[in-house]
Amino acid sequence: MNLIVDVGNTATKLAVFHGQKLLFDTVLEKKGLIDEVKEIFDQYPNIRRAMVSSVGEFDTKQLAALSIFCKVYVLNHTTRTPFKNSYATPQSLGVDRIALAAAAFYRNPNGNILVVDAGTCITYDMVNDYGEYLGGAISPGIHMRYRAMHDQTAKLPLLRKEIPMDLIGNSTETSMHSGVVNGVCAEIDGVIDQYKSRFAHLTVILTGGDSQFLSKRLKNTIFADSKFLLRGLNYLLEYNKH
Repeated sequence: MNLIVDVGNTATKLAVFHGQKLLFDTVLEKKGLIDEVKEIFDQYPNIRRAMVSSVGEFDTKQLAALSIFCKVYVLNHTTRTPFKNSYATPQSLGVDRIALAAAAFYRNPNGNILVVDAGTCITYDMVNDYGEYLGGAISPGIHMRYRAMHDQTAKLPLLRKEIPMDLIGNSTETSMHSGVVNGVCAEIDGVIDQYKSRFAHLTVILTGGDSQFLSKRLKNTIFADSKFLLRGLNYLLEYNKH
């Protein structure tokens, strides 16, 4: 069994896999990482390896504590991948994007696949039908857009995301909801259309914390999988285990 630890910008996710089957996953809230890991090992004592992916805060003390339980692999730009990495600056490529590319490769190894991760940032990652990771794009996520409008102006409020009732907002708050949500959807649909014009038979995966919120509002046909990054980390762990 494998333990996956995904330390993101806003949350830490833990998952347990047996082979490719996801047995358990959770998002840390108030409980500490090691306390949660202890409970997981009590429930799944056959875990032998762990993969850590961190774009947020994960220190050496946590790594040392986790290493007590099992062998730990830490994902970085030197980790072996099943795809060819053609990113011009691989040392700057986020580990989350590496994991998404791995999941894309295993999902469709002989096809063109675009992964849209709607999280703190919205990332676009392209793996072509030659098994080559090409790169993609990064733009502000939904919460970041709300936060920017509040922080960079004198009077706009900080709002929680909400599906706009109409394209035309008739108050400041409804105008903000329309601008953020409709703007994000128009961006994602527009980017997908551009990729479709360049890559034949393109498969699109939508993942990330806002994937369910956005999936029904997009015009393009997509496959929503909120666990896609966790699956990619598990694939990489299986690929690198020894």
